[in-house]
Amino acid sequence: MQSVIKGFARRVKIPNADRSWHPVAKRLWDSLKESGQADFYQQSDWALAYSLCEDLSYYYKKSGKRSGQMLQTIYSAFERLLVAEGDRRRVRIELHEPEAEEQSAAVLAIADYKKELGLAE
Repeated sequence: MQSVIKGFARRVKIPNADRSWHPVAKRLWDSLKESGQADFYQQSDWALAYSLCEDLSYYYKKSGKRSGQMLQTIYSAFERLLVAEGDRRRVRIELHEPEAEEQSAAVLAIADYKKELGLAE
C-alpha cells in the first residue's frame, strides 16, 4: 500500500453559477454545492466543475446535431469530481446521514433540575 502525502485544505469560495447556463447545467451546479462530496472540494475542483457546467450548457444549447462523444467526455470528466455514488464507492468514499444532535449536558442538567423542582411538564 502506498503512503499518502498530506497537505492542508484551503478555504474555498464557491463561484456563482453563470445565469446564462442551460437549466440542466444550473441544476447540476446547484446539486454539487449541496452534495456531501463537496466537503472534499478545493478551489481547483470548483474551477473544474464550473468549466464542465459551461461545457454542458453549451452542449444542451447547441442547435442541430449534438455530439454524443462530447457528452460522454463531459460525463467522464464529472467522474473525477465523484459526482455519482458509483464514482464515490470506487474510491471508497461513503456519505452517511448526519447523526441526530444530542442535547448538551448543560441543557439536560437544567431540564432535570426543573423536573426536580416541579417546574417542568
